[in-house]
Amino acid sequence: MKTKVLMVCLGNICRSPLAEGILQSKVDSKDVFVDSAGTAGYHIGNPPDERSIAVARKYGLSIDNQRCRKFSKQDFSEFDLIYVMDRSNFSDVASLAENKAETSKVKLLLNEVELGIKEVPDPYHGGDDGFESVYQMIDSACEAIAKKLN
Repeated sequence: MKTKVLMVCLGNICRSPLAEGILQSKVDSKDVFVDSAGTAGYHIGNPPDERSIAVARKYGLSIDNQRCRKFSKQDFSEFDLIYVMDRSNFSDVASLAENKAETSKVKLLLNEVELGIKEVPDPYHGGDDGFESVYQMIDSACEAIAKKLN
């Protein structure tokens, strides 16, 4: 049975699409399914931010075909692990949980690694350099997750 992992950020256009693409590249798709979503519905149906697409492409990953979607309560039953990018995402997702089992699926992505910070900063309003540092943080966490899942 496949392990299903969901990556979540605010708009599902910067951080979570990168996390989806990065983790997909590190796991066997026969064993692990990865998706992403946002806590807000600002960009439903849109592709990821061009800067996320560009930094992914720089590292040989294509996230161009992803489309933004909003996190829903049904995701708790669909996914085994739900990784969020920051504490605000955590509280937004956890507030929709109906029991402890659902809440226990929600984890801060950077809790998987020791980087000295626990939240992936939102690069949306910053320059292109923010996307590079966010990519590196997410890549480190996804490497640790992949080792657990493979």
